[in-house]
Amino acid sequence: MDLIIKNGMIVTPTDMYEADVGIKGEKIVAIGKELSGSKVIDAKDMMIFPGFIDVHTHIETPFMGTYSSDTWETGTKAAAFGGTTCIVDFAIQSKGGTLRAALDEWNKRATGNAYIDYGFHMAMIDINDSSLNEMETMIMEEGISSFKLFFAYKGELMVDDDAFYKALEKAEELGGLIMIHAENGHIIDLYTKNLLVENKTEPMYHAVSRPSIMEGEACQRAIALAELAEAPLYIVHNSCLEAVEAIHEGRERGLPIYGETCPQYLTLDEERYTDPGFEGAKYVISPPLRSEFDQDALWFAIERGDLQVISTNHCPFFFRKQKERGKDNFAKIPNGIPGIETRMAVMYTAGVLEDWITINRFVELNSTNPAKLFGMFPQKGTIAIGSDADIVIFDPEKEVTINSKNLHQNTDYTPWEGMIVKGYPITVISRGKVIVDKGNLKGEKGWGKFIKRDRFYPL
Repeated sequence: MDLIIKNGMIVTPTDMYEADVGIKGEKIVAIGKELSGSKVIDAKDMMIFPGFIDVHTHIETPFMGTYSSDTWETGTKAAAFGGTTCIVDFAIQSKGGTLRAALDEWNKRATGNAYIDYGFHMAMIDINDSSLNEMETMIMEEGISSFKLFFAYKGELMVDDDAFYKALEKAEELGGLIMIHAENGHIIDLYTKNLLVENKTEPMYHAVSRPSIMEGEACQRAIALAELAEAPLYIVHNSCLEAVEAIHEGRERGLPIYGETCPQYLTLDEERYTDPGFEGAKYVISPPLRSEFDQDALWFAIERGDLQVISTNHCPFFFRKQKERGKDNFAKIPNGIPGIETRMAVMYTAGVLEDWITINRFVELNSTNPAKLFGMFPQKGTIAIGSDADIVIFDPEKEVTINSKNLHQNTDYTPWEGMIVKGYPITVISRGKVIVDKGNLKGEKGWGKFIKRDRFYPL
């Protein structure tokens, strides 16, 4: 064997046990005691996790007149330092364009630049007979089995109910999974115009323009249409009580409805929008940050199984160069925050150490469930013989004060500036290769490869 990880505590969604892990080439080939190989890593007092998977990122993405600031090089490097060994990003169809053209563009950006493995969802904004027919090619030939649509961003990304229903029907026929950004774009547009007429332009009004009740309404509508189409549905970045209540009600009736939330909704609240000056713009995201009550509702939804995934919705912008585009108009502040590097440390600290989730559930939410829902399991998302040797050696005692200057994300701030986290990735292995070790980059740009994903199967 090429590499042995010895004396560590392996953690899966169901078990926690001490054993060695043997790696040959890119695969795990043995799990047991007293394994031997040409290279050994001593993981005594460490936890051994399957590589974490982030199924919601926006790398180098055109949005609101600018681009998200992480390139495929900087974004995947930051992910690696945070313990993420695979991401699934969004290839976005242009208005009037084809899915093929979008895939070609995103392939061109990612190929040869990624430090970790990656896949793509297809974001569809122009639903017609041609693009619906292309879904079959994406699923059957390209290994892209998930498709995102938007009920928000009127005039740019938003689709109507009939287009959404047609996509649901087609995905169900082909074994694909539809993802939905569930906010009511019509009401957001109306509220935004009214607030600007009243000269309410500060960042705090971004949250006012996107009330939680209309996120809940959009979730209910999406679930109703999915039920009508007899199709599975994945609702992205849930932020509030109304959203998870809709998901809970659907799942109680046996519908294949799945949901994710993000660290920002579990740890930050709407009071950030009142930070002095223009500082609140750092937290302008969609959906916006909600109340502490909504945070508790999200944690309870995780506890009872209504939310299956924690991802980041990593969409970074420079505060000074890009967020300031909306200095006099909150509607022009690019929506998004960085988070690809801090997810695991923040969630271990806020989730496991605060007793919201067990260590096993931590692995399930951040690695195994994403792999299963998006067609990568058991290649990814588990420590098992035959799986990719994507492994994180994690020090549960290591304390770190989050500081944007010490992170690798290509932006000038982090929403968790000054937070003390306990538990941090020490060594990160991608397909058998050590890519980060004790704070040092060992991987190479271009090591990450495109992962073809299987069709959707119910979790």
